[in-house]
Amino acid sequence: MAEVDVAPTFGSELKDGFKPANAWVANGIAWLDDIQSFYRERSVIEKEYSAKLNALAKKYFEKKAKKSASLSVGDTPTMTPGSLESASLTTWTTHLTTLESRAEEHERYGNELVAKVADPLKVISGRFEELRKRHVEYAERLEKERESSYADLRKQKTKYDAACQEVESKRKKTESSFDKAKAQSAFQQQIHEMNNVKNTYLIAINVTNKQKEKYYHEYLPEVMDSLQDLSEFRTIKLNSLWTVAANLETTMLQQSLSQIQHLTQEITRNQPHLDSMMYIRHNMGAFQEPVDKVFEPSPVWHDDESMAIDDPAKVYLRNVLNKSKSQLGELRREVDKKRREVEGLKRAKQNVRDGREQKDEVTVIAQLFMIQEDLHQADRKRLTAEVETSTITSVVGDVTLGARNHNFKSQTFKIPTNCDLCGERIWGLSAKGFDCRDCGYTCHSKCEMKVPAECPGELNKEERKKAKQERQEAANALLKPSGPPDHVAELPALSKSETISSVNSGYAASAQRSMTSPSEETPPEIPSATRPTSAAPTASTTTVRKNRVVAPPPSAYISELPGSAPSSNGSSEKKGKMLYTFEAGADGELSVQEGRELVILEPDTGTGWIKVRAGYKEGLVPASYIEMIAAPPPSLAPQHTGQSARPPSTYSNSGSSIGGTVKKKGPAVAPRRGAKKLKYAEALYDYTAQSELEHSMTEGERFVLIKEDPGDGWAEVEKGGVTKSVPASYIQAV
Repeated sequence: MAEVDVAPTFGSELKDGFKPANAWVANGIAWLDDIQSFYRERSVIEKEYSAKLNALAKKYFEKKAKKSASLSVGDTPTMTPGSLESASLTTWTTHLTTLESRAEEHERYGNELVAKVADPLKVISGRFEELRKRHVEYAERLEKERESSYADLRKQKTKYDAACQEVESKRKKTESSFDKAKAQSAFQQQIHEMNNVKNTYLIAINVTNKQKEKYYHEYLPEVMDSLQDLSEFRTIKLNSLWTVAANLETTMLQQSLSQIQHLTQEITRNQPHLDSMMYIRHNMGAFQEPVDKVFEPSPVWHDDESMAIDDPAKVYLRNVLNKSKSQLGELRREVDKKRREVEGLKRAKQNVRDGREQKDEVTVIAQLFMIQEDLHQADRKRLTAEVETSTITSVVGDVTLGARNHNFKSQTFKIPTNCDLCGERIWGLSAKGFDCRDCGYTCHSKCEMKVPAECPGELNKEERKKAKQERQEAANALLKPSGPPDHVAELPALSKSETISSVNSGYAASAQRSMTSPSEETPPEIPSATRPTSAAPTASTTTVRKNRVVAPPPSAYISELPGSAPSSNGSSEKKGKMLYTFEAGADGELSVQEGRELVILEPDTGTGWIKVRAGYKEGLVPASYIEMIAAPPPSLAPQHTGQSARPPSTYSNSGSSIGGTVKKKGPAVAPRRGAKKLKYAEALYDYTAQSELEHSMTEGERFVLIKEDPGDGWAEVEKGGVTKSVPASYIQAV
């Protein structure tokens, strides 16, 4: 924009624009009230801020006073610090003091805003308004003078018009008057009068025009220029007060900046190690390391601290040493790797702290801490393995030399399997154990460390069967009691051909089979395909089944209710025997003890439940808890003797029947009422189990079909709550 020599003025540019200019100036003067109100409200805010800063500083001064000792020297210092505070607390005190000083600055600034800005604005606003009103009064007076000149001119014009009218009237009279001379004289006199009035009117016109010129070109411009000057003067005063306000805030900020700079200097003096040094000085005391742990003999078994080194103990020590030695090398490599990672992260953390790398230090520290935890865990395992190795070798030497360790693999046995070490079952809710991938050795998890390191190496199927049978015979020998207790009658001796081992059959109750006639058909050849399980069978030859006479069913030993008579159709009733004790859990179910004979009222329709009668009570029991009893030959019909004593059970070498002190437990969960219907199978021929993985069965026997033949010639069935395999060609689905 081009610059001008003389600034334009209201008087020269706006002419007759006093009224709008006056309104504009009035608005500018009224605006001063808004500005001074702003500074008053700003003053209130600054004072409130000052009060809040003071309250905040006071609150944290009180908190610091309560925690000063514990933050400086801890909760239980060995030396009292007195009034001395740690370097960090001293720096924190400087923070709070600086905050109080800044609060004072804001309080002072708020007061000065009112005294030096808001109050002067109020004063000049009133004075400017007074001057503006005087300008308005003066402009109104000038306007009245102008209107007065116009009124006088209009009066002269009226007089002139009246004189002209009178002249015309005199002229007409001269024409009609009888006295011509007199009328003519009056006419002449009126003309002279008219000329005088005309001259006066012309003079008044010139005077009015001159007054108008002065009004529009001198009087009114001067008033408008003065009004403009008043507005500009207002701006000058406003600028000066704004400058005062800005200077006040600058002063306040400079004072605050000076205080903050002082605080910054104090922060740089707070070295990280100063707090630690003060804490160390005030907490130094005598430290005594706890003594090493020593062997403490049991109060009921007096022993010394020497390690047991007999043969079973050496087996256990050999397994522990072998495991520790196998882990030690890998653990040492892992520890070295983790230690290098820790050192690298420590260097990265220091680089970040020194500003040489742009990373998030917290993230680096978190990674460092995570790797240190991994290092700690690995180093603990390494140390444990080293101590175990050194402790065992110092006592018995390196007993792992020449050992043939089993290639054990963790297994979850889904069907009952015997432990080759202790002979007990590995099944149930926690069927965890191990089997050797070379020789098929199976054991509990708890027995793993007791297994001798005598693996014969990788065996074929026949060799595995033979080794399995030998290990089971050795384990069973450990389970056989050396002799019956004094209070138990000696059990009858039975040959292997007269009973089925509970190890092979699964339960002692399955040894009591009903006598059936030999099948007239020749049973199909048992498939030689690989069994559908990883465990090996215990026998390699089929034992020829001998029919034997069994004791009468338990119903012969159950007395009827007083006054009742034996059922006339008892021979046609289907009967069964409880393999396990069952406790009723819902309406309609029947609680029955193990071994109790039952009358089958309604067979299993696929729900897994059978309706039975025990004595005079009827109800439902799980089908898997019952062993069906085939009807005996007519010559062996049960006789009701009224006796209630049970005959002695067939002897079994399983842990569930020795001495009658261990109670057998049925399947963990009874079948759900209304469950999905089950499939059943019926035996076509007699079959004797070859291993603990198979079921023995008699012709016509029914059981639940779990899995049909997948192509290897074997099917899985459930009997007595236990799932095992049978030849698929020996059964048919029903």
